Amino acid sequence: MVVFSGDLDKQIAAMIISTGAAAFDMKVKLFFTFWATAALRDPKKKVGGKNFLGKMFGMMLPKGAGKLKLSKMHMMGMGASMIKGLMKKKKVASLPEMFKTAGELGVEINVCEMSMDLMGFKPEELIDYPHMKICGVATFLADAAESKVQMFI
Repeated sequence: MVVFSGDLDKQIAAMIISTGAAAFDMKVKLFFTFWATAALRDPKKKVGGKNFLGKMFGMMLPKGAGKLKLSKMHMMGMGASMIKGLMKKKKVASLPEMFKTAGELGVEINVCEMSMDLMGFKPEELIDYPHMKICGVATFLADAAESKVQMFI
C-alpha cells in the first residue's frame, strides 16, 4: 500500500486496512512517501544538523501521528479533536496505538528515501518501529510486483 497522504483520516484508514489484513495473515507492506512521512516523526526526538530547507519543512509539517490534520472539516483543529474524542469514546484505538498494533502484527513500513531527503528528515528522528526500513521506489515496485493487492491512500 502506498501511503501518500499526511491527513489524519487517511492515515487512520491505511492503518485500519493494514492491521485488518495482517490479522487475516496477509503480508502487509506500507510504502510511506511524501506528506505521509511526517506521521512517522517522533515528537520526542530532536535532530540537529539540518540545512535551512530541512529546518523549514521540519517546522511546517506535523511532527508525529498525533499532530495530523483532517482532510476535510479540520476547522482549526476542532475537527481532529472531535474525531479523536469520538474514537476514544467508541473505544477505537488512536493512530499511535494503531502503529503499535501494526508493529506487533508484523506490518512492514518502508519509508521513501527520496521523500526523506527532500524534506530534510533524518532516520534518527523517526518513531521506533520494529519493521521499518528506508528504501527507494525500486523496493516498492518489487514488493508491488509480488502482491495481489495494491492500494494508494
